[in-house]
Amino acid sequence: MVEEKEDISLQSKTDLYKSLTRELFVLLKGDNDLIANTANFVALIFHNVPDIHWAGIYFYKSGKLILGPFQGKPACPKLEVGRGLTGIAAERMKTTMLENVHEIPGQISFNAAETNSQISVPLIKEGHLIGVLDISSELLSRFDAEDKAGLENLCEVFLALLK
Repeated sequence: MVEEKEDISLQSKTDLYKSLTRELFVLLKGDNDLIANTANFVALIFHNVPDIHWAGIYFYKSGKLILGPFQGKPACPKLEVGRGLTGIAAERMKTTMLENVHEIPGQISFNAAETNSQISVPLIKEGHLIGVLDISSELLSRFDAEDKAGLENLCEVFLALLK
């Protein structure tokens, strides 16, 4: 028997992120592998958050952001802290959004022709930068305050479940 997936358009964003938080607990509970858990976390977001075409984690290592598990087309393998939206989110340790990535000089986008808006959420554990969750969309102004709050909460839960 095939279950029908709930139509995401009928859900509010708040309900969507609450549902994803519950799913994340089930996915990661009891598993301690960083790469497996990160891969599942990113896949959960990519396959359930509407109107995105890339989602991934950049891990903070040796002063740079190094590409980790992701869903979507190939991406930049290394990013500089402080450069581009993801690097700025890492430097400021604060969620950063761009309604139109083409209006920012020097914005880094491996898939520039397809990416129009972006959100980057830093992963901070015990005051230390672990990495950044980066999500891109073809739509302009795709991300708003509800996405920011929902994704920040998902990141907090993800980090809390990591051992």
